[in-house]
Amino acid sequence: MTVTRRHEPVSFWMSRLDRPERPPVASDLDVDVCIVGAGYTGLWTAYYLAVAEPSLRIAVVEAEHVGFGASGRNGGWASGKLAGLDRALGRPEERDGARHLQEEMYRTIDEMESVVAKEAIDCDFHRGGTVVAATCTAQMHNLKRSVELKRSAGFGPEHLRWLEPGEAHQRIKASRLFGATFTPHCAAIDPARLVLGIAVACDRLGVRIYERSPGEIVEGGVLTAGGLVKAGVVVRATEAYGRDRRSSIPVYSLMIVTEPLSTAMWQGIGLADRETFSDGRHVIVYGQRTGDGRIAFGGRGAPYHYGSRIAPDFDHEPAVFDYLERTLRAMFPVLGGVRIEAAWGGPLAIPRDWRPTVLFDRHSGRAEAGGYVGQGVAAANLAGRTLRDLILERGTDLTTLPWVGHRSRRWEFEPLRWTGVNLGRVLAESIDRSEQAGRRPRLRHAILDRLPIG
Repeated sequence: MTVTRRHEPVSFWMSRLDRPERPPVASDLDVDVCIVGAGYTGLWTAYYLAVAEPSLRIAVVEAEHVGFGASGRNGGWASGKLAGLDRALGRPEERDGARHLQEEMYRTIDEMESVVAKEAIDCDFHRGGTVVAATCTAQMHNLKRSVELKRSAGFGPEHLRWLEPGEAHQRIKASRLFGATFTPHCAAIDPARLVLGIAVACDRLGVRIYERSPGEIVEGGVLTAGGLVKAGVVVRATEAYGRDRRSSIPVYSLMIVTEPLSTAMWQGIGLADRETFSDGRHVIVYGQRTGDGRIAFGGRGAPYHYGSRIAPDFDHEPAVFDYLERTLRAMFPVLGGVRIEAAWGGPLAIPRDWRPTVLFDRHSGRAEAGGYVGQGVAAANLAGRTLRDLILERGTDLTTLPWVGHRSRRWEFEPLRWTGVNLGRVLAESIDRSEQAGRRPRLRHAILDRLPIG
């Protein structure tokens, strides 16, 4: 194994870019809309509001810099998948609303592609779909059930289909392949270039973006060290940061990236159409073929920290980075001598029911969106358009989506929260090992289903 891995204080994506510095708030401001957080949710909301109503005075205040959070360091999947949707599709009483939301998520990929082209955002956007490999028989059965669920909800093979091993091998040449699912509703992107590109588009539309301006939402606006930003509408778009630690918890997702790979290596890996890829394990992993011919690969597995704490040191978890390297090399043995050039990570927000939300209270002027469970690249675009319609009092199909007004129940108090989440992580890892060995650990599955992890 050849490793020259370095831990990045920012993501590999962001480390390659010249990021323009924006000023902090330096005096009191008076605007129509103040958005807290300059990630995807905040910037898409600002963008769509500014396009719809050019006269609106819009300010975005960011505690760090544009794209500091998950928007600048994620796996680069603009995916039509959304946390909690499959579970809702499986419940007759929720199916109609969930189908509506799923259809809008699929259309969101088209919308993002259109805006990226219109605004000339150079983010390596390529719509190659997603292939999820079954690397053992248990994963094969689970993935086939996911296809059956989509069929029962009215989605045909043009949305998700099962590939037998021979057809799957044409897309992904994993070392163990029992078949795969494929959906065309995903694009691979460079996430940092996307978030910086949206910010530039907002600049052109007259949105004012302030960095290094931590803000506290108060009556009538947002209070920063440099002054009060008075606003009739305040949008909280902070995802894992700055929220009540029981409304959602921060769970860390980490990533590695290889050196650029040769043509011969890619012939042994597949992904010729830059498909994003994963497999059917319980401890989530995700990867993409980057625009410059690397593999960016990430996953969960880092511990949840007591009291929902967030700290820079938590971004670096050597055991998880090692796990990601072993997993990637086992999936594609041709990578045996390839350098891992960088590693990074950070938190994402997980609500108690694993379902994102979009909220707007007309009386108070308070709005928020988030809780994407790591699937927010496309979801944030849809959330931004939904917030636009809510704020502008437009009665549209988007304002009737089931995530509008949804409130997850709160997470348990500590130490139950810490115990349950980390026990669930350990059990999921154990189940993956057992399934790879050909066993079906039904008792552990039953225990996992009853823990406070979703």
